[in-house]
Amino acid sequence: VQLVESGGGSVQAGGSLKLSCVASASISSWCEKDWYRQTPGKERELVSTIRKDGSTTYADSVKGRFAISRDDAKNAWYLQMNSLTIDDTGVYYCAACGTAYQGQGTQVTVS
Repeated sequence: VQLVESGGGSVQAGGSLKLSCVASASISSWCEKDWYRQTPGKERELVSTIRKDGSTTYADSVKGRFAISRDDAKNAWYLQMNSLTIDDTGVYYCAACGTAYQGQGTQVTVS
């Protein structure tokens, strides 16, 4: 199963982006779906998780600004990012089932 992210790009501070992650095949709905990011000078950070029951968690740094969602029928999950700041710049990766499946990442640049 391959994961492909899209939706990254360049945006001004205060702007929004929506990232998408699409799996090439069905992944068990029991698997948690995650978004990570690698920002310059920092370790990879777990940004958000969504579970089968719809419960979600967020890193403190993005709470209230980011929203994760999923569409199991499309083998996809998403990350709506609002009120972006320069500190959100980085490469965003989607993952599932822990790190069993990971995408190649999409660049987000906030200026």
